[in-house]
Amino acid sequence: MMSRGATTVVRSVVGQMGPRLFSTGVMKTSTAALVGSEKAMVAWWITSSPVNGARNASTMTLGDKQQKEEAVGGSATAAGSSQKAKEVVSYWGVQPPKVTKDDGSEWKWNCFRPWETYQADLSIDLHKHHAPTTFLDKFAYWTVKSLRFPTDVFFQRRYGCRAMMLETVAAVPGMVGGMLLHCKSLRRFEHSGGWIKALLEEAENERMHLMTFMEVSKPKWYERALVFTVQGIFFNAYFLAYLASPKLAHRITGYLEEEAIHSYTEFLKELEKGTIENVKAPAIAIDYWRLPADATLRDVVMVVRADEAHHRDVNHFASVTDVHYQGLELKDSPAPVGYH
Repeated sequence: MMSRGATTVVRSVVGQMGPRLFSTGVMKTSTAALVGSEKAMVAWWITSSPVNGARNASTMTLGDKQQKEEAVGGSATAAGSSQKAKEVVSYWGVQPPKVTKDDGSEWKWNCFRPWETYQADLSIDLHKHHAPTTFLDKFAYWTVKSLRFPTDVFFQRRYGCRAMMLETVAAVPGMVGGMLLHCKSLRRFEHSGGWIKALLEEAENERMHLMTFMEVSKPKWYERALVFTVQGIFFNAYFLAYLASPKLAHRITGYLEEEAIHSYTEFLKELEKGTIENVKAPAIAIDYWRLPADATLRDVVMVVRADEAHHRDVNHFASVTDVHYQGLELKDSPAPVGYH
């Protein structure tokens, strides 16, 4: 539009002044020169203008655009779909490393890495019990005992489903405690004594229990719905309990872990009786606990029960060292990080 208007003005001026100043031959030459000059100046203005320079690509002719697109499209096609996927992954410069097992085979789990695996300590004492003495201890103990009754009624001897449901609850306390200690550390500008990491480790370990038992017992729709209800109630109740008294919250978790040890012991009895089939251990469990390739469900229950015993110790220890008992805070007592 700019080029057409400028051309009209130039031709009008030349048409009026031409007969007086130039001959016919000179007029034709001058007109052509002026029109060519005008085109050059319009092109220069488009490319050099701060506003229109950024839009230079849109002023290209259709043929130029097609040639450029064909050139770019040809190189992209040659790269293939795998190259496109690689560009998406590495666009921000964050590309996941290639992880392999000790034997060089590819590591297939994204939910955990080889350096997060371990061999469970099966020598831990499974019979330890903290006898409730104070009012808070008794309150925590009987609260947990009261929660066991509806669980027994609902699941009865379906220990696979019971374990799955138990782990959806057991993974909550560590996350809530770690989160609140994290916020406390930020507010007070102080170290946590490693307890944030220890509690988050516990939550992750319990979550891996769930990932394992999901492979053993596929949850039905009503069991999934029950998880929503139980988790919603328990998360908020435990959150409030931890705000009110970390000692009480850890004591509740310690007694929950004692009940978990009892449940897995009953699970093992049913496996040994043959009531529950001792199937092959899920692949995720073999890699996470570094179990032998021929491990069975019994081996999985053994290592999970040992984990629960370690969590029992950690939470009772956290409750005992709380300020209400010895005038200490968790940050004053180094956390047992890596104590599975």
